[in-house]
Amino acid sequence: MHRMRSAVAATATLAAVLGAAGTAAADTATATPAPATATASPKGDPALRLCKRVPGIDRRIDRALNRLHGPASERGSIARLQKRVDAAKKRGDSAVATYLGDKLAFRTSLVTTLQQRSTDLDAVRDWCGTQGAAAKTAAAS
Repeated sequence: MHRMRSAVAATATLAAVLGAAGTAAADTATATPAPATATASPKGDPALRLCKRVPGIDRRIDRALNRLHGPASERGSIARLQKRVDAAKKRGDSAVATYLGDKLAFRTSLVTTLQQRSTDLDAVRDWCGTQGAAAKTAAAS
């Protein structure tokens, strides 16, 4: 019963929207076009906003890299996941070992991705410095 009411309500809403759209389309065909207004420009410079975000992004990347390179006792580290893969292989759980091995491969590839992003972020920080933006270094924060 509930599905029937939902279907009826959805159909009625769709009909109302399409009916209003058809009427609006007919009205615009006969009406004279309104003069184009200038679109409002975004407030603030997007590049300056990016420069303000650089220190936070840098901290987030460093935190992720530190976690990935952490010891086997740290959650999210590559060493901990490797230990879990080894334990699954030792138990003979091939399905679990394969699943965890795939996670390990992704997590290992994530290190190179984050290192590349950190390098790219250094270039952005240098660019922000030439633009006169206040991009603080991670050491100053």
